[in-house]
Amino acid sequence: MSQPMPIGTVSRLAGVKVATIRYYEGIGLLPVPARTGANRRGYDIEDVRRLKFIRHARDLGFDLNAIRQLLALAGLPEQPCDEADTIARTHLAAVGQKIVQLTALRAELEAMVERGTHGRIAECHVIEVIANLNE
Repeated sequence: MSQPMPIGTVSRLAGVKVATIRYYEGIGLLPVPARTGANRRGYDIEDVRRLKFIRHARDLGFDLNAIRQLLALAGLPEQPCDEADTIARTHLAAVGQKIVQLTALRAELEAMVERGTHGRIAECHVIEVIANLNE
């Protein structure tokens, strides 16, 4: 077995902040590591892999509950992939909906900015639209 790594090393290797590692331990996404003789947390390469998995899933926009489910599934390599596929499809549908909403938001903001008089605040279309005075 390799020498336990300190939290700072794990933070650097996994690309996550020390506070994030502690948070993930607190909510059970990362097992609380054993303590060294100096009463410091001692991590191993599996902890680094798990943190990288969590970080990548977060980068993809998965919420913590979905990540928890995916981590549980990752520990069952012989099981069918259906549940993981369902989690990913559900997330994909949510991302699609967000894209629709963001596209509509962009169109509204573009119209608001293009229609503005760019004069005084009293005549500012941006302020009127946000205040719902123009409806």
